[in-house]
Amino acid sequence: MVLDTHTHAWGPASDAHPWVNGPLLAAVGEFDVHTVYTAERLLDDMDRTGIDEAVVVGYPLPEWTDNYYTRAVAAEHDRLYGIVMVDPFAEGAADHLRECMAVDGVVGVRLGAACPYDRMWETFDPGATWLRDAVAETAFWEAAVETDAAVQILCDHRQLDQALALVEAYPELTYLFDHFAHAGPETPTDEGTFARFAELAEYDGVAVKVSEMPHASNASFPYADMRDHVRWLLDRFGRERVIWGSDYPNVSDVATYGESLHWLRHVEGLSEADRSWIGGRSFRRHVGLD
Repeated sequence: MVLDTHTHAWGPASDAHPWVNGPLLAAVGEFDVHTVYTAERLLDDMDRTGIDEAVVVGYPLPEWTDNYYTRAVAAEHDRLYGIVMVDPFAEGAADHLRECMAVDGVVGVRLGAACPYDRMWETFDPGATWLRDAVAETAFWEAAVETDAAVQILCDHRQLDQALALVEAYPELTYLFDHFAHAGPETPTDEGTFARFAELAEYDGVAVKVSEMPHASNASFPYADMRDHVRWLLDRFGRERVIWGSDYPNVSDVATYGESLHWLRHVEGLSEADRSWIGGRSFRRHVGLD
C-alpha cells in the first residue's frame, strides 16, 4: 500500500470561506491542475498514479486557521486523512485543537515555522523565530499530547535549533518535519544547520519527510542531486522514521504526480522493503494508524 503523506486539496471560494491569501492564489495559477483542486480530483489523480491513501494538509487559501475543508475531507473519505492548522498563540488554541482532533481522520496539526508570524503561509523567512516563543504555550502542547496530535513542522534547516527546543520541552509528542527542512543540493549534511537533524533523530518521536523532492532538487527527474540527503537521513533515522510525501499538486508546476513518487525507485541501495516503509508503513506506524 502506498500512502502519500503530503498532498493538498481545497474547495471553491465562498462567502463563508473567501480566498484571502493572494500570494498563494498566484502560485496556484502556475499549477498544472484545476484552480479548485478538490478531494475528488486528488483521488482521481491518486488512482491514476497508483496511490492508495493520502494525507491532505490544510491549504490556506481562506484564513489559515479555517480548517473547514480539511476536516470535511478527512471525515468524508476513508482513503484520506487530514492535517489542520492552528495558531498556538490564539485565545482558545487548545480547545480549537481538541475540536479538530475530534474529527475522524484528522491526525495532527501543522506549524509554519518557516513563515513570518504576521504573514503566515504567504511567504517564507528563515529568520523567523516565533516557534521558540511558542514553546511556552503549555496549554496548547498539553492538548496535543492529550489528543495524540502529530505535530508537523515546516521549518528551514536554519531553524532546526528552535525545533529542537520544542522537542526537548515536549519529547512525548510525535513530530514530522517537512520537505527536507528546505535544504537543497548545496546544503551540507554532516556539518552546519542541516546536521541538527542528527540531534533530532535521538528522539524516537521525531520523523522526517523526504517530501517536495521536485522543488528541493535542482535537477530533473529522478533528482539525483538530492539522493545523498535521502541516504544521510536514512542513516540517522532509519527507514522506520523517514517518510515520503509528494506535495502534490504544489509540485505540478515542474513534475507529474508519478515523477514525485517514482524517484524513490532510483535511489541506490534501497531495498523493496525500504521503499515499502518510506512509502507508507513508516507514517502509519509513526502516527499510530496501525
